[in-house]
Amino acid sequence: MEIKRNIFGKLCDDRQRPESSILVGPRQVGKTYLLRKIESHLRGCGDKTAFFDLEQPTVLAQFNQSDADLLEMLSTSGEVLFIDEFHYLKNASKLLKALYDRGDSTKIYASGSSAMEMHSHLKESLAGRKYVYPIYSCGLEEISQVIPCQPIQYLFQYGGMPGTIHEESETKKQQLLSDILQSYILKDIKSLVREENLRAFNHLLYLLAQSQGNLVSTDSLAREVGLSSHTINDYLELLSQTYVNFPVYSYSRNFGNELKKSKKYYLYDLGIRNALLKNYAAFDRRRDAGTIAESYVFLELQRQLTPDTEIRFWRLKSGDEVDFLWIKNQVPYPIEVKLNWPTTKVPKGLQSFLRRYPDTNRAFVIGSRSQEEIDFNSIRIHFLPLEKATELPALLLACSANLD
Repeated sequence: MEIKRNIFGKLCDDRQRPESSILVGPRQVGKTYLLRKIESHLRGCGDKTAFFDLEQPTVLAQFNQSDADLLEMLSTSGEVLFIDEFHYLKNASKLLKALYDRGDSTKIYASGSSAMEMHSHLKESLAGRKYVYPIYSCGLEEISQVIPCQPIQYLFQYGGMPGTIHEESETKKQQLLSDILQSYILKDIKSLVREENLRAFNHLLYLLAQSQGNLVSTDSLAREVGLSSHTINDYLELLSQTYVNFPVYSYSRNFGNELKKSKKYYLYDLGIRNALLKNYAAFDRRRDAGTIAESYVFLELQRQLTPDTEIRFWRLKSGDEVDFLWIKNQVPYPIEVKLNWPTTKVPKGLQSFLRRYPDTNRAFVIGSRSQEEIDFNSIRIHFLPLEKATELPALLLACSANLD
């Protein structure tokens, strides 16, 4: 059974927009699959399409011509053009800009892996001429299309990389995840990291997986890895720009006892994290089950981010903390993740936040034993089982709409 990606309909609707629709994200998350499915759908709707896979040498050779000839070739190839792995083009942004500026209604869908060259293309000359869509590994709802029984347990063990979901052998799933890691390092990173630092870079990835969800300082990572703090900062930025590792910053309104510059980090897929740790044990046998649950909630939130939202965390120097704050239009909604938490009991860290921010409208506890709502100091608290975390973005959207 094929997995219907949740973003598919939105991307198809983009056909009506003249701007280029650009899919970005790590390797093997399904960008090429989405492009192929969109092409098939639009061709079925009567559009003349053309697909260019630039990882194929013979296809890439077609682009080895003058800009004028290339522009003419593309503009006459179809009404809708699909360019896979477009970062292989040295003048990609210039080409997309020229096609847009012709005004001849040629629609472009393009994808790129997370190579840094792609990001430089996106920053150059394409302001107002593109929509960028991060593509993530599959979420719980998408996995359940293929694995209807206990999909959340599968997600915690093997993550959501599409290639693993259809693979029956556990050994082959693990090998595929290992191959994806190696592909990232060999293809995307090797040219950007000094050869003598590759081992240290691998160690950094392992440390990020091991400390996921905890406060991490650049200095401590530098000491562990044996590189300078400046180099570690560069590598952390590289991991962020390639959609492999997401930093989460602390939240503060400048109360004296709040942490202000701390960060937590989350890798983009739980299966990839397990591959780095070489630990595929079932969820109920994991010492880091709390970290896995917290990471799962973060990734569900991350895929729903919009330009007016962000994710932060909150912590006092005393140790009281809230795992996440979903901030929309600068209004924070605290979210605490607690496994098997008794319904109606408000966690200590959340109580601390609500006392300091009494103007909070709603708060959420994920991982409770049942679904319930209570009022705490006139603030509505939603308790949700872990499996219901997929509903969290919609609930947050409804809450923020009530304030608008």
